Amino acid sequence: MKIAVTRLAGKEGRDAARCAAYGHACYSVHPLRSEIQNEVVSAFVEAVERGEFDCLFFTSALPAKILAPLLKKTPRVIAIGPETARELERCRIACETLPGFYSRDFVPYLGDWIRGKTIGLPRADVPNAPLIDAIAHAGGKPREFRCYRLAPTNEPLDLDQAEAVLFTSAMSYKKAIWTPRSDLLVMAIGEVTAGAMMGGGTLPAIVGDGSLEGTLAALNEHRGRIWIIR
Repeated sequence: MKIAVTRLAGKEGRDAARCAAYGHACYSVHPLRSEIQNEVVSAFVEAVERGEFDCLFFTSALPAKILAPLLKKTPRVIAIGPETARELERCRIACETLPGFYSRDFVPYLGDWIRGKTIGLPRADVPNAPLIDAIAHAGGKPREFRCYRLAPTNEPLDLDQAEAVLFTSAMSYKKAIWTPRSDLLVMAIGEVTAGAMMGGGTLPAIVGDGSLEGTLAALNEHRGRIWIIR
């Protein structure tokens, strides 16, 4: 299938190769654009250099791409998935990778270690109260740095050539300008995105595990079931 994947412009990374590995082609559509907050980036880097954190948690690949080249030394570093880890490792920053693809997995992963620890969170300017509350409830000290903001492009998604569209975040769905079609398969990368879609009146046919690979595997499983029924 030809899949339109919602991404920030220039942040497609290895999407084409990853889709090809599952027998599909893809291209990017852009409901959002990023605006880097340089003062916040500088404040975060300076705080890291002063040794103010016991751990850094990168919740997506973009802050890793922005910040990794600027970090000379780091404490314990956790990445939310392999693509985020890859951005850090390009700059020789050793990191651990969560076994799941949701920020809610962070606190259980650290366990009792988190108690009394200061956690640096370079993120988008998008609220994530459950993560902040979970860290605090576990005895950690969250410090959030909103290093970039996401703004809508206000451009209709180019879906004319697509057989499927994959929304990769709740915000990418909420801010997208698009026209559903009866022959367009609509997918959510994970349950959080799926919840936002259903709240907006769109029922995704495919819900992944929070990763592109997991979504593609779910797509292939879905297509296999349809083939058997036919």
